[in-house]
Amino acid sequence: MTATHPLDPLTPDEIRQAAALVRGAHDLGAGMLFETISLDEPSKDIVGGFRPGDPIPRRAFVCAFDRTDGRVFEARLDLVAGTVLDWRHIPGVRPRILLDDVLLVGRVARADPRFVAALAKRGITDIDKVQVDPWSAGNYGLPDEVGRRISHTFCWYRSSPDDNGYAHPIEGLCAVIDLDRAEVLRIDDYGAAEVPMTDRNYAAKFRTEFRDDIRPLEIIQSAGSSFTVEGNEVAWQKWRFRVGFNAREGLVLHALGYEDAGRLRPVLHRAALSEMVVPYAHPGGGHFRKNAFDVGEYGIGVLANSLTLGCDCLGVIRYFDAWLADSKGDPYCIKSAVCLHEEDHGILWKHTDLFTGKVEVRRARRLVVSSISTIGNYEYGSFWYLHQDGSIHFEMKATGIMNTAALLPGEAPRFGSIVSPGVQAHYHQHVFCMRLDLDVDGTANRVVEVDTVALPEGEENPHGNAFTLAETVLASELGARRNVDFAAARGWRIESTAARNALGQPTAYRLAVQNPLPTFSRPEASVTRRAAFMTKQLWVTAFDPEEMHAAGRYPNQSSGGDGLPAWTAADRPLDGADLVVWHSFGLHHIPRPEDFPVQPVITSGFALHPEGFFAENPALDVPPARSAMSCCVD
Repeated sequence: MTATHPLDPLTPDEIRQAAALVRGAHDLGAGMLFETISLDEPSKDIVGGFRPGDPIPRRAFVCAFDRTDGRVFEARLDLVAGTVLDWRHIPGVRPRILLDDVLLVGRVARADPRFVAALAKRGITDIDKVQVDPWSAGNYGLPDEVGRRISHTFCWYRSSPDDNGYAHPIEGLCAVIDLDRAEVLRIDDYGAAEVPMTDRNYAAKFRTEFRDDIRPLEIIQSAGSSFTVEGNEVAWQKWRFRVGFNAREGLVLHALGYEDAGRLRPVLHRAALSEMVVPYAHPGGGHFRKNAFDVGEYGIGVLANSLTLGCDCLGVIRYFDAWLADSKGDPYCIKSAVCLHEEDHGILWKHTDLFTGKVEVRRARRLVVSSISTIGNYEYGSFWYLHQDGSIHFEMKATGIMNTAALLPGEAPRFGSIVSPGVQAHYHQHVFCMRLDLDVDGTANRVVEVDTVALPEGEENPHGNAFTLAETVLASELGARRNVDFAAARGWRIESTAARNALGQPTAYRLAVQNPLPTFSRPEASVTRRAAFMTKQLWVTAFDPEEMHAAGRYPNQSSGGDGLPAWTAADRPLDGADLVVWHSFGLHHIPRPEDFPVQPVITSGFALHPEGFFAENPALDVPPARSAMSCCVD
């Protein structure tokens, strides 16, 4: 396996080489672990200028740490020259929680006598039936946690290995684990509650009856799919892009452009889920610490599923494997981590001529690029959709099992919903922040805020029906910290400052906000400080290749202020700049009984629609479907 393009993810041999180069030059000893070994992505100039046959620059980014003293280091490597370009200590930060840590936490907790005693107080003596979930701990200024890399835990009871433990929460018991010392730092016991023991299982083995009226639905493409794949490059219906993947962000789209009149017009240089946070509403019992940053604290790529034909994806499928590095610097493969397929999407456009009765209709299809990750109790499916009309949609599909808690004696469910006898699921949000490095017809872009305003009654509006648009260029970063305004039907247009369409208008894409979320945590709350990105639906920054993560490079146990609030404080100019749009959106989840014992998919997302990027409907050349020729043409 060799790289054929500068944006290709690291190969297994390159991962091994990177680990060996760092160890050879800066061996940290027996406590050395690798948080990250990934592609150090090349500049836009290199990507844009690369042609097949050119020399391929290959650089790697490495984050390593010493678990004996907590020191964290970053390195950049030239893999072609076989040299370490840069090695630096990053003080005061914590690397993300590793797969090794996830497995460690339960083992350490169950071996601690204080933990065993707290379980016995709750009538639980079979320790092997106790499920211990590791959680990132956040930062609450507790003196004994300072300087340590820790995990905070919650517990459930499993009556059998396949039992749904989330139906049996062990309330009030939280072990705080020092991950580097592999020991229990503290047991937080907030008071015992009766463990609910009603079984609520969802797996097929527990079902005795299934619906018998579902007939086969088969997807057949006798001539194959309409997309072509060469390495990591995909071509479909005038779209061209590259598939990327890394441990932290998971699925990445690179170099997305649209072929128009014989030239490839750039739209997005890079698009990826920059960060997410899941703040919970309950203020007590250890639950106040539930605010996981699933991208930056765990890595949504590390936890990606191997996808299965006919279950996760349906149709004629092309899969992409993901090669990642483990904590020792050895490569491992997640087979079929990314799924590519196309699917029917209903009507693309239609019109019936009122006077002739003639009908023109076209069927739509869309290209789907997807990846699904399991992060503890939840599954998150990242789905990108490319459409024949030039639009781009993203959808996050959330499923899995809600995090549950039991009710303490006398407690009313003020902060959650009862989903099973004695079991509540707390109110919470899922806030996602997408980093969109838009290059609409090049890097010289601007963002225009568009509000709809009603005219006052008067000479210009004699009948009271008039409304028009008020447009404001977001000229600098501080002024581009924006929220939606429902009363103004507010939207944002990302337009080229250099290119014009045939009508003389700036070529542009519109960000269509679909699932904005208000922030309910207080401004002074730890989670608000650490996840400031969730307080605005739009942030815009001047492009800087080092600014990749909305809550900063190291959100694990951070005190806050990193990432977008720090970068935008510089108030760099944006009009005509190479800029990056950050969109925060998500799910406001008030749990229902129907969400348990396993949650049906709920979705959130956004869209990018061409607005003047074309001078007419770009899907006029989609041919009528053969089976519908009689109704589509004369």
